[in-house]
Amino acid sequence: MPVKQESIYLALGANLASPAGAPAETLRAALNQLSEKGAAIRAVSAFYSTPAYPAGNGPDFVNAAASISADWSPRETLDIFHAVEADLGRTRSTRWGQRTLDLDLIAFGDTVLPDPETHARWRNLPPDQQGSLAPDELILPHPRLQDRAFVLVPLADIAPDWVHPVLGQSVRKMCAALDPADVAAVKRLE
Repeated sequence: MPVKQESIYLALGANLASPAGAPAETLRAALNQLSEKGAAIRAVSAFYSTPAYPAGNGPDFVNAAASISADWSPRETLDIFHAVEADLGRTRSTRWGQRTLDLDLIAFGDTVLPDPETHARWRNLPPDQQGSLAPDELILPHPRLQDRAFVLVPLADIAPDWVHPVLGQSVRKMCAALDPADVAAVKRLE
């Protein structure tokens, strides 16, 4: 019996040139590499210009979201994302720093990992600790997706009705709950 392929949602971002070129070319190269590694690319959002996060942390980013499917577990998916990042010049030296490529595993179907209690702990981590603490295990859905316009605005292009399995809110509803100034700062590129 074939394994059901979950919808895997990812956020892509870059604000430095990579071996593939400028940030937009890097995002396209990353999607091509994922396809070469066995992912079916189901949908890709428009590309957006977004202010660096946190504010003032380098040049603006190019961000996008994609939906893929693959015969990978959540951990395999993350490992493949990290391999693609490394191949395109990503080094992990500063949390939330400038980067050639960032592939964030946003959601893996309705999977909640490692468990609802741990997810809640990371989701509710105080802002002053978010920049210095990182989980040592995979947390799904991404614990900050509901807070980030640079994730939700592109994700709304491709999955506006996807419902967060813990919060019970659609992408559209989470996006509407954001500060309007944060949403306005995410500008669609031609």
